[in-house]
Amino acid sequence: MEQAQIQKLQARRQELLETLVMPAESLSGSLIMIKRGCWGKARRRFTGQEPPRWTLTYMAEGKKRVDYVSNDMVEDVRRRVEEGNAYKHGVAELMSLNAQIMLLERRERRRRAAAERGRR
Repeated sequence: MEQAQIQKLQARRQELLETLVMPAESLSGSLIMIKRGCWGKARRRFTGQEPPRWTLTYMAEGKKRVDYVSNDMVEDVRRRVEEGNAYKHGVAELMSLNAQIMLLERRERRRRAAAERGRR
């Protein structure tokens, strides 16, 4: 039973290793849209006519950084962030598979050793 699980996990691991390629221009972090209101000079009320602004939030040297992204770069930054996040999720899945395989193999070795001791 466990041998079948190990083989299934190893097949998924191999599939990930074959498809997982780090994009050269990927970004980590989050692209966030900020909506701000437009306050008229004569009136002190929210008109909601100001265009949205975008920020890229990421970690650098252990510190949280926030940089503004111009409207003409939003689509490119969004694509690069999505590529980076997809890569990070793939690596996380790969590490999880490695841990599961290691534990199942250890359990299988113990079971075989116990069976060997029982035959003597």
